[in-house]
Amino acid sequence: MIKVGIAGARGLSVVDAMKAMPDKVRITAMCDLDEEALSDAGKKIGGEDGAGCPGLYRIYEDMIEKADIDAVVISTPMQCHVPQAITALQAGKHVMCEVTAAVTMDELWWLIENVEKSGKIYMYAENYCYIPECQIVCNMARSGAFGELYYGEGEYTHDCTALRDWHGKPGWRSYWQMGTRGSFYPTHSLGPVMRCFPDDRIVSVASFSPGNHNPYGLRNDDLTQTVCMLESGKLVKIRVDTVSPRPHAMAYYQLQGTKGCYEANRFGGEGMIAVATQSEPDGYTRWKPVSEFVNYLPERFRSGEGAGAGHGGGDYYIVKDFIDAVETGVQPELDVYKAAEWTSVALLSQLSVTNSGRLMEVPRFRRGMSWEEKRITL
Repeated sequence: MIKVGIAGARGLSVVDAMKAMPDKVRITAMCDLDEEALSDAGKKIGGEDGAGCPGLYRIYEDMIEKADIDAVVISTPMQCHVPQAITALQAGKHVMCEVTAAVTMDELWWLIENVEKSGKIYMYAENYCYIPECQIVCNMARSGAFGELYYGEGEYTHDCTALRDWHGKPGWRSYWQMGTRGSFYPTHSLGPVMRCFPDDRIVSVASFSPGNHNPYGLRNDDLTQTVCMLESGKLVKIRVDTVSPRPHAMAYYQLQGTKGCYEANRFGGEGMIAVATQSEPDGYTRWKPVSEFVNYLPERFRSGEGAGAGHGGGDYYIVKDFIDAVETGVQPELDVYKAAEWTSVALLSQLSVTNSGRLMEVPRFRRGMSWEEKRITL
């Protein structure tokens, strides 16, 4: 039985998933500075009779030191992620952390060093990778159904201007998200696409924007386009846009390969695939709905085991993979190095966009990096 503490009472996407695994995991603690939010979350976890209510803490360090926990889920504002992850790792706790992994490049080095030193599991909670449609398309890509992939695209267009304030005051998003330039929140766009290039990595990024035209007094550009060059020479492009006045389209993706392509639906509903097959050599000329390729969906998704969890059941399986990693001691696919690579796109894009699209090299994140490699090349 893995005992878990949750940091951040508003980040409860994992709760239903954990409650669906009563033989594997139990939420024994929760912390939040907001006493009212903390109390409400405790009641949600504990049930109507409150019998399963976890220990409640206002101070994160108190939860780490005093609560009976094996692991921590960090769902606090992004500027808290690395300090809280390091505190947990140094106390011998496993960590699953929400996006983004860090807010500076130095924080990425601290995080990697502490994960390696601790020997504990660190999982990056990029739940968009677990959306069923993304799972289908990723499996198709990895099986060669699209031929050789050479281009991918992701977009996160989500008007977050109403989320800037909390209790009538500027919130953390005003500064740590929309208060910075560049693709500050890239991994929902990037993660599902990069999983389709499993043996590749990002080696450089260049970011561009049309400038700042919004009326909100934010430092962020109205949108940022970032082009990522992969080690293989292939391209991935992402758009991050949280202020433009438009409907949400938070999970738009595109892939292009030598045998066909995939495009998500910007307007809701399922995406479309056009791909050549042995029986339909000209299949790349006709769109078919993703649902016609459901045989590529992992069996565990088809079992209905995670039905009811958010993101089409994806929130259940990301928790399951974390718990499985803790039980086996084997780092998950979305490990600290993936977290660092994908998060670095945000941090380096800030430098790129403020220097007229300057090309920025991405470090090769891996175990045992030397001190000389932990640098930014201009």
